[in-house]
Amino acid sequence: MRVPCFLSTAARSFSLPCPAAGLLCCRLLGPNSVTRQMDHLERTASNYRQNALYPAHVCGIINESETVKRLRIAVHPDFSFKAGQWVDYFIPGVEKVGGFSMCSCPGLLQREGVVELAVKYTKHPPAHWIHRVCTVGSQVAMRVGGDFFFDPSPSDPSVDLLLVAGGVGINPLYSILLHTTELLHRNQASGGRDYNIGSAHLCYSAKNTQELLFKSSIIAACQEFPDKLSCDLHITQQSTDVDSHLQPFINRGRITEEELRAHVDLQRTLCFLCGPPPMIEALSKTLMDFGLPKDRILFEKWW
Repeated sequence: MRVPCFLSTAARSFSLPCPAAGLLCCRLLGPNSVTRQMDHLERTASNYRQNALYPAHVCGIINESETVKRLRIAVHPDFSFKAGQWVDYFIPGVEKVGGFSMCSCPGLLQREGVVELAVKYTKHPPAHWIHRVCTVGSQVAMRVGGDFFFDPSPSDPSVDLLLVAGGVGINPLYSILLHTTELLHRNQASGGRDYNIGSAHLCYSAKNTQELLFKSSIIAACQEFPDKLSCDLHITQQSTDVDSHLQPFINRGRITEEELRAHVDLQRTLCFLCGPPPMIEALSKTLMDFGLPKDRILFEKWW
């Protein structure tokens, strides 16, 4: 497939080597040294990427919160992804390439031919463009990548998912939760013959209830499958009262060690973590201290 001409310069940047891909990179410049934050292409240089770069266009924009916009993006019929993966996001006229996890699930793509991204405002050029310039009809291009996903086969043994999110780190975990919900529906329709689905528990922390993205649909999924899905939602900086309908699900303060321990089975748990690097590093260590094998702790760090 031919790459649109506005992508030609940006696409060449995929060849930039980065021996420390995936880690925060800094260089000592002398007495006034500064830490340079690696961009998306550098951070993910060693990650899996599809070969195809697909044209797409924005077909809907929703204000998910005061700081987060959710985009609905119509994509090429050949576009595909696994729950939890991200896209390289190419914008005409913007040199930097964005990196955003899908917050929708593969089922929505199959039904409607769209994917969704929820992007928090920052001054980083791709996020700034989404919040200040992007409109319905805006043309972009996307390439799927990432080794962080949940894509079980019908014959796979069941696992219990522990999903731990901080802030907009909810995006890939919400995709995984939605995908799990769809597999439960499919299993229900087949009388239990399709997938062997275990449980899924979501621990999700944000500053306040307004920044707890997708909270209503998360709660609805847990209420639909109470024996399979559950959640603990945390707020860390809210001084006002919590709405009464949210109170049963809301905890004040950070995710605790005791809460994680209650949802870890050393034989069955598969844990997905996504959020700020300090949070992910601390929680990964806690889970390994419990005895959970390292290969059952998958994480995505977003700066």
